[in-house]
Amino acid sequence: MKICVLPGDGIGPEIMAEAVRVLQALDLKFELEEALLGGAAVDASGDPYPEATRKLARAADAVLLGAVGGPKWDSLPREQRPERGLLGIRKDLGLFANLRPAILYPELANASTLKPEIVAGLDILIVRELTGDIYFGQPRGIENRNGERYGFNTMHYTESEIRRIGRVAFEAARKRNKRLCSVDKMNVLETTQLWRDVMTELAPEYPDVELSHMLVDNAAMQLVRAPKQFDVMVTGNMFGDILSDEASMLTGSIGMLPSASLDANNKGLYEPSHGSAPDIAGKGVANPLATILSAAMMLRYTFNREDAASRIEDAVKKVLAQGYRTGDIFEPGATKVGTKQMGDAVLAAL
Repeated sequence: MKICVLPGDGIGPEIMAEAVRVLQALDLKFELEEALLGGAAVDASGDPYPEATRKLARAADAVLLGAVGGPKWDSLPREQRPERGLLGIRKDLGLFANLRPAILYPELANASTLKPEIVAGLDILIVRELTGDIYFGQPRGIENRNGERYGFNTMHYTESEIRRIGRVAFEAARKRNKRLCSVDKMNVLETTQLWRDVMTELAPEYPDVELSHMLVDNAAMQLVRAPKQFDVMVTGNMFGDILSDEASMLTGSIGMLPSASLDANNKGLYEPSHGSAPDIAGKGVANPLATILSAAMMLRYTFNREDAASRIEDAVKKVLAQGYRTGDIFEPGATKVGTKQMGDAVLAAL
């Protein structure tokens, strides 16, 4: 199992170290090789996605990523910013399907800003299309027109792009509670009218899955009002970016949530849903559980090792039940620990 390890920026190296320790504790044979991505790569080579990283990522079976970005690089030209490295590797590897679970562990029900009865037992999977939409559409830019600055971006999707992400979502729903909600803005945007049309055309191929549609503004409201109505949600790149971050905070901390970005053959890039948190980098207080759970998703989706994935997830549940908490999920009566101590607890639970 060849894994390209990209610690990245900010807290990335700290949380990645704990995920690697957990992987190495399993009775499995891994080939782990590190490379640079994001700001760290810019500092070393001037390129957020350097050729050496590109070669390693292409040759690997899976990529495990920490986090990229930080204010240190905000003043650079756009093509040199760390986020361009993340977009670049997604595009380069054809990672079109982003899977982001939002799961609220019972022990963390009080950590959510919503009432426990609203979020207790929450288990949503958001499937986001990752390589199309307004993020990649051309033309785009900022120009001077008629004496003033003019910014423009282009939203577009092909039928085949919508169809392939739709199949991923229907298959995911089939393995869960067989309910799929497709999110669009068809009352305003023609691109998303096509989205709704294609999703509706796919539905007869999955008669066991109940398909519903929801406008994105209503979906954002419903995620806060009654989130447990959802099982699997599928949407485009921009809407998915926003809704998945909103859903993550229902669980109390974005530091708890993993994600997977997959190609057509289940080769994937796995990363925590949170950012690089430069304000706490190097302090040993970051929550490594999202990265550890991302490693579990890697074992499940790319390597088809459900047994090993479940072992990691069960260890995380046990640690939470034992009362260990990093600062982002701490509550009175719990045992406050740092990054390495949380990793130690997961290893002990394994």
